[in-house]
Amino acid sequence: MEKRILVVLPHPDDEAFCLSGTLAKEISAGAHVTYACLTLGEMGRNMGVPPFANRVTLKDIRKLELEASCEAIGIQDLRMLGFHDKMIEFEDPQLLDEKLGALLEEVRPDQVFTFYPGYSVHPDHDACGAAVVRSIAKLPAGERPPVYCMAFSRNHEEEIGQPDVFVDVRDYMPQKLASIRAHRSQFQAPELVGSKELTAEELEARFGMERFWTYRF
Repeated sequence: MEKRILVVLPHPDDEAFCLSGTLAKEISAGAHVTYACLTLGEMGRNMGVPPFANRVTLKDIRKLELEASCEAIGIQDLRMLGFHDKMIEFEDPQLLDEKLGALLEEVRPDQVFTFYPGYSVHPDHDACGAAVVRSIAKLPAGERPPVYCMAFSRNHEEEIGQPDVFVDVRDYMPQKLASIRAHRSQFQAPELVGSKELTAEELEARFGMERFWTYRF
């Protein structure tokens, strides 16, 4: 039976660094991925180097970048939920829960990926993760899919411990780097845009392992 994976993240590019290799690996093994992106990152500060976006055009540019990233990874089902960037923490929890609850009922995922609430730096990240956890917690315990979380706030391991899921994605570096490079308005690190050459070994050391924390209900 085909594995069903649901990804819920707030911004275009949230999937790129920490998750794209894992998703590419799962898809290559036959999984179907639904990616629900809450916003289009229209309030982002980065406009490209040199700038090629502005406050008016950024939303449309980031939408195209998100679609290109999903194509690079192989994601089959992209949902753009239309919430406002930098406002997830202020959204009506009932509205968020209804949207996510309907998605859970439709997709019936075997696995869910999101941010670890409280340990993911950006308020939108934390609010997104909290909404996912809240929605899944409403399901009967025996029907809850495992929730794998990304975390990277300062001192997070002192509070939530070490990650318990490690995914070797070295064989999926082309997809991962293509996902990162797709978000051209946001990422201009020389080693990612081709102006600084890194060896395959250096790229694998930097990007070849993805780590997650299983959320404990």
